[in-house]
Amino acid sequence: MIPLPRQYTPLEGTLDLTALPFTGPPAIAELLAELGFPVAGEWIADNTFGEEAYWLRADQSGLKVRGRLSGLRWAVQTLRSGTASAWQSCEIHDAPRYSWRGSLLDVARWHLPIEFLHRYVDLMALHKLNRLHLHLTDDQGWRFEVKRYPRLTTVGGFRRESMRGHYYNFAFDGTPHGGFYTQHELKNLVAYAKRRGVEIMPEIDLPGHTQAAIAAYPQIGFENVEVSTMWGIHDQVLNTKDATVEFIKHVLDEVVEVFPFEYVHLGGDEVRSLQWQHSPAAQARADSVGDLLGWWIGTLATHLASHGRKTAVWDELLDADPPEGLLFFGWRDVTRAPAARAAGYDAVSCPHEHCYFDWSEGFRPGEPTAINGFVPLERVYRFEPGEVTGVQGQLWTEYLPTPALVEYRAFPRLAALAEVGWSQAPKDFAGFKDRLRAHLSLLDSLNVNYRPVD
Repeated sequence: MIPLPRQYTPLEGTLDLTALPFTGPPAIAELLAELGFPVAGEWIADNTFGEEAYWLRADQSGLKVRGRLSGLRWAVQTLRSGTASAWQSCEIHDAPRYSWRGSLLDVARWHLPIEFLHRYVDLMALHKLNRLHLHLTDDQGWRFEVKRYPRLTTVGGFRRESMRGHYYNFAFDGTPHGGFYTQHELKNLVAYAKRRGVEIMPEIDLPGHTQAAIAAYPQIGFENVEVSTMWGIHDQVLNTKDATVEFIKHVLDEVVEVFPFEYVHLGGDEVRSLQWQHSPAAQARADSVGDLLGWWIGTLATHLASHGRKTAVWDELLDADPPEGLLFFGWRDVTRAPAARAAGYDAVSCPHEHCYFDWSEGFRPGEPTAINGFVPLERVYRFEPGEVTGVQGQLWTEYLPTPALVEYRAFPRLAALAEVGWSQAPKDFAGFKDRLRAHLSLLDSLNVNYRPVD
């Protein structure tokens, strides 16, 4: 099984899980039916269990499962890893190591089909990953429908061309690209994920990475620009006018209506301050409020709090003047999440050297273009996050324009990270690779375009 359960005891014989009557919560019956997985048995919602924990016993007397509803959902995924018609009799006591086990999917660089987002949620749930971090906006595209500001998608959601090959080649494909997700589509995705135990955290990246938004509404920036056709870090930032602050607050008002999750991610990464430095108005604002990045995030965090929401950010805010109560995502190296924890914040560890799956896994001939290299499977598996809130794998999509390429970069490394986030057992890479062989057969049955293991 991947991820490895906390305690697994094999028993004699096998059990046909399809030959049993079902009793249990309607939500579990509906999930089993929706997955097309013909498992029955006795499912008991028991709130004496810890959050996400479950107990499962399959033997000659039948199948019994206990846990909170969240734990019962993970028991469903455990059973999916076997064969319903011939499940190995066993007893499992299981619970996750970390409460946050996430995957970031960047849909701003390339508009991935909404159907694929549903499929990706299913694959996350199969691996007991419970947080989809949806990166919805960036310099190259704005994918979230804002009814008050339609040009964010009708203009900001489309670019005239994209880079071809690696950034350093400085070549372009001459082909327009664009698209966005309606609020109705995203609400359906949220409900679909919720039924599988996956919560979705939206990211509206700011005050940098905002060129697509500024192209649509130039009054929120410093100059007229187009939606970017290039990868990399850009100079465009939001200006510091009161009207721009109100604009973004209105955007967030619609974001929280679509995404009920407790956190909204506001980015805060790779903010170049050149335009602020050359703006008398921005400098006047800085004279009154101090650090402008911290001011932007603090102002919007207060607004989100009025909706009962919390704010997540990238680790650059540690170098600014961060408000209290943020959830940090430590990406620049393995020290950043622990540093946030030491400063009194919750923190998810997602350092590029272990968790950036847009980086190449290896250098075999014919590998697709990668932004960088490399993060091999074993390095992911041996990642030790320490005392943090959780872990997350990152899939930035500059070089992943199709669902097939996303799956190729994600798997099997995301399976390895899922075990880092869930399992308590000591790291045994040889044992993981043995279990991975059977797991890849499961991915084959789901037509996942994973990268073959070296």
